[in-house]
Amino acid sequence: MPVTAIVGVQWGDEGKGRIVDWLAQGADLTIRFQGGDNAGHTVINDRGSFGLHLVPSGIFNPQTTCIIGTGCAVNPDRLLAELAGLEDAGVTTRGLVVSSRAHLVMPYHPEIDSLQEARRSGGSRIGTTKRGMGPVYTDKAARCGLRVGDLLHPEYFAERLHAALARNARLFADLGVTAIDPEALLARATAWRAALADRIVDTVPLLQAALERSDRIVLEGQLGVMRDLDWGTYPFVTSSNPSASAAASGAGLPATALSEVIGVTKVYTTAVGAGPFPVELHDADGRRLQEIGREFGVTTGRRRRCGWLDGVALRYACWLNGVTGLAVTKLDVLDTFEEIKICIGYRWRGQLLHHVPDTPTFAEVEPVWETWPGWCTPTSDVRTWDGLPKAARRYLHRISKLAGAPLRLVSVGPEREQLVSLVPPSEFEAPQGGALEPAALESAAGEGGR
Repeated sequence: MPVTAIVGVQWGDEGKGRIVDWLAQGADLTIRFQGGDNAGHTVINDRGSFGLHLVPSGIFNPQTTCIIGTGCAVNPDRLLAELAGLEDAGVTTRGLVVSSRAHLVMPYHPEIDSLQEARRSGGSRIGTTKRGMGPVYTDKAARCGLRVGDLLHPEYFAERLHAALARNARLFADLGVTAIDPEALLARATAWRAALADRIVDTVPLLQAALERSDRIVLEGQLGVMRDLDWGTYPFVTSSNPSASAAASGAGLPATALSEVIGVTKVYTTAVGAGPFPVELHDADGRRLQEIGREFGVTTGRRRRCGWLDGVALRYACWLNGVTGLAVTKLDVLDTFEEIKICIGYRWRGQLLHHVPDTPTFAEVEPVWETWPGWCTPTSDVRTWDGLPKAARRYLHRISKLAGAPLRLVSVGPEREQLVSLVPPSEFEAPQGGALEPAALESAAGEGGR
């Protein structure tokens, strides 16, 4: 800190929510900087188990201001339902605000999304969640979108809505979108305004003041770099940029404010949706990873595709993000595996590749595996680096080397306190439960792999 970005350095579902929840215990602000309710973060703490979709994972610290940032796409109905669920569970949401510049997911966006995906055939299907992200970001780029702050100006909102409907009329007709009643949409907007008006803010003055005070700020991304609109496996990507380079802009901060980038990765790899995924396992090991890791999407419930760790994609994602520290999750899932593999390269048409190529080539590569011994002992109760099995420490060190970034956090279970911290206590000012001092970090880094 003071400004730390938390980003996924795989295909998403890395466990970013539990890392943000932990760090937010020492944060003044937590800001979600992109995406919508098309993906979720699971957070398990002393209040229970929660699936968050739009609300930042810092919501469980009542002293933290949570911001849904300008780079986000907000479905008001889903946001209000999520807030109600949190309040019903005894979690206060009074500290949550929404950027007036964030875009609205209108009721017709998910319908367009669903109909467009249905028209795609075979290998051209993206695997969209049908939550409207593609259409809403399309409208944003086409400058015909509606923004959250527009709700505060009823006449202006009505004018913008009629213009958006007119622009999309041909698309609606071509897809067979359900007949749209502008008056019904305006009535819904009136209800959204009544429910959300007190939460809608211009975040710039708020963030300027926070930086002047040197407040501790956590930026929370959604999905992972391999689903980035520009740098992922296009077109099998999301419609925004879940990378650190987009974090400052999406949150509403100058790029120079960013001081730390924590890349979150599982000790294996998963993906939801279509597109190239070279390390995917279709055998018993893949099924074990799925079952032990409970690999089902938080938002859709879909089974995640599972595979061994893709070290090539990991290094690519960490380099693109400028990762300064690594948070490694789900170490405990590998506790019963006698043998573990890591992809350290790709074979393609007789060549050995050590980088992530563009999609057509990426779809044809085969992984080159490196084999590591398992540790075959439980790790879920471990809270210190020295308490981890030696084979696990070596495996983690290998991940750090492949990523080109030092280890900062290792999760050994889904609950907040199931973490091994390799961060000096003063750095994050979060619950420390077994943090290592700098001398211990040097010792850990010196173990090496085989």
